[in-house]
Amino acid sequence: MYQGSCLCGGVQFVIIGKITDIIHCHCSLCRKSSGTAFATNGFVKTADFRIEQGEGLVQHFEMKPGRKRHFCGRCASPLFSSNEADPSRIRLRLGVLDSDIEERPLSHNFVTSKANWDSLDVDLPHYDAHEPSRGQ
Repeated sequence: MYQGSCLCGGVQFVIIGKITDIIHCHCSLCRKSSGTAFATNGFVKTADFRIEQGEGLVQHFEMKPGRKRHFCGRCASPLFSSNEADPSRIRLRLGVLDSDIEERPLSHNFVTSKANWDSLDVDLPHYDAHEPSRGQ
């Protein structure tokens, strides 16, 4: 089981399953929404994710129809993304986890969009878009 929370602690959640397909995403959208060089994201089954406190604080921004980025309405911490085309899972921002995790990142993605001041971890594979094993 993993535990996580937003910056202010108003939103607290648990994950009872695994985190899969963890990647460092360098696309301009992830950079802008995180305010960093890249965002580290992993997938969690929706059934394995439970908000224990502060559900009323969770707000969202709809990037495209059916694709939402969820964040804390108090401290603005990015929490997860959801996609109506795949309601069985969410894409979690791993920086909001309070627990150590067993899983590790698979790759750096959208490296052609990376910030020009960022140097990549050369030990991971690099792809111009999604990792080849990821289903669209």
